[in-house]
Amino acid sequence: MSMMEKMMGFMMGRMDREEKKEMMGQMMERFFDGMTGDDKKKMMAEIMPKMMEGVNMMELMPKMMMGMMSKVMAGGKDMQMPMMPAMMMEMMPQCLTVMLPNILKDDRIAFVLKMVTTLIEKGSDGFTEEEKKEFVEKVAESIKPTL
Repeated sequence: MSMMEKMMGFMMGRMDREEKKEMMGQMMERFFDGMTGDDKKKMMAEIMPKMMEGVNMMELMPKMMMGMMSKVMAGGKDMQMPMMPAMMMEMMPQCLTVMLPNILKDDRIAFVLKMVTTLIEKGSDGFTEEEKKEFVEKVAESIKPTL
């Protein structure tokens, strides 16, 4: 064990949960200072599998998403509000790709029907009747190759 590991073990053993949380926030800010987005992506790809061992993503994802959404929505002045739709449009298909195969068949069917209904209703919000009709036709055409 290196001297650094011994020192960290000693320090961490004397800290309570709140002190550890505070230290983590400060250290993460310093640690990532000067890193490019590509550097962070590469590091995450290496670290995430180790961090995710023993973690139930089905339980964690909704909590993470709600936390991220509330921060983005609350930070409207500091952050660009169009970021939220862009982020969701990027993440939702990927999340569904991972999540859906792991859901029981009956639950999956109910969820997909609810999602399709929501997508059609909210996706055509503000459309004329003709635009809604064209929209639904495009959706129907897009799923034909999957059948």
